[in-house]
Amino acid sequence: MSDIFSAQKRSEIMSNISGKETKPEILVRKFLFANGFRFRKNDKRFPGTPDIVLPKYRTVIFIHGCFWHGHENCKKAKLPATRIEFWEEKISKNILRDSSNYNELKKLGLNVLIIWECEINNKAKREITFSKLLVTLKSQI
Repeated sequence: MSDIFSAQKRSEIMSNISGKETKPEILVRKFLFANGFRFRKNDKRFPGTPDIVLPKYRTVIFIHGCFWHGHENCKKAKLPATRIEFWEEKISKNILRDSSNYNELKKLGLNVLIIWECEINNKAKREITFSKLLVTLKSQI
């Protein structure tokens, strides 16, 4: 199946996708703040610029888009039918870079948590994910 947009239009659409202030990030931040957690956003002092840094808990949280970070066994991570080689290479580089960043953060003594977009895209899943997040964070006090 070919793309419904021209190459120029597709490029424009893809370039407008922002890596910060996404809806999933905002949901997680609102939840954390409402539960009394204080954090820093997109702290460039750490490898990978984590979406959320909880200094008191020595924890960083990445909120990953399933497509961009290659979430295994997730239908949102399905690659486009066009330019397959390009997308496979791009996503695999993202996965390698993420892994390297996680290892660097762990060497710094930080706990690394990953929340996938698909884990918080509806209310039921969000409640389960957020309750697990609370348990994890409270166990690190």
